[in-house]
Amino acid sequence: MKRFEWYDRIHALDAEADCEQIVRILGSHEFPWDIEQALGLALYRTYAVPSVGELLARTREFTERAQHRYDDTALILNDIMEHGFGPGRGRDALRRMNQMHRSYDISNDDYRYVLSTFVVMPVRWLNDYGYGWRRLTDHEVDASTNYYRKLGRHMGIKDIPETYERFRDLMDSYEHEHFAYTEGGRAVSDSTLKVMVDFYPAWQRPLVRPFTKALLDDRLIRAFDYPEPSAAWRRLSDAALKLRAGVVRRMRPREEPRWARQSPNIRSYPDGYDPSRIGTFPQGCPIPHGMATREVAATGARVPAPDQAVAPASSPDPVPSGDTDTAASPRAAEE
Repeated sequence: MKRFEWYDRIHALDAEADCEQIVRILGSHEFPWDIEQALGLALYRTYAVPSVGELLARTREFTERAQHRYDDTALILNDIMEHGFGPGRGRDALRRMNQMHRSYDISNDDYRYVLSTFVVMPVRWLNDYGYGWRRLTDHEVDASTNYYRKLGRHMGIKDIPETYERFRDLMDSYEHEHFAYTEGGRAVSDSTLKVMVDFYPAWQRPLVRPFTKALLDDRLIRAFDYPEPSAAWRRLSDAALKLRAGVVRRMRPREEPRWARQSPNIRSYPDGYDPSRIGTFPQGCPIPHGMATREVAATGARVPAPDQAVAPASSPDPVPSGDTDTAASPRAAEE
């Protein structure tokens, strides 16, 4: 397989009609590691918005079950990307995500901001920061934008920007207006950093933490009240990632897809999982039939008990029959 064969396949597809397929190729063949890092950084940025950071802190998910929360987010988003929005595993993952979201009072503005980070951060990582083995083309940026616009519609988000440029402007202006320090946002940030550092062997961890913080821009550093990374660490982190990009450029293309569920960093479900049986089940959220749960005492939400991530073989319907809407969101039902 030639190095630019996936590139050629992408550019033979339509950026709107085939946006799901293009994003699938980008995320599992061309840039699986880079896009995973960029989306992780995208979600991380949202903690600096007080309404988002404080809500996440109140759920106790990041402070008490940080690895599970990381895994659930990655797997749900992966299943949607891998299997699409139609009936099946992708729709089950979308329903599960919307069930969790609709249990909280989240503003449409916050939804739009979070969506904008998904659109913008991969482009910034690969193109603006120069950490990709090649740049995304305008065609690929358009396809990715169309994919996340489609995801946003399935989430019931209103007034979704129409172009990448408008997403970029929305993200930058929202952060300029809203980024601020909160104890909840800082607590969620600290817990997330700990999970990320723990992915590496113990002897590497003292280096991983300053390396990771050096990738955070000044606005984000101030919002979490972290000490300013040294110029040396910023140069080292930037150079290391650009060196990696140069090495990857000379590697053979990835012929077999790499999905998030194959990552060694996903540790919560060694025996597999059903997307309808992971995540949290806040009060009022339907729980799959026959699934044992335990309560998070501080919030009253329920989470799957150990070994409950896979439905029993005798259970034909892991999702309650009364919850069969496509997007499981009151706003989505209005679309």
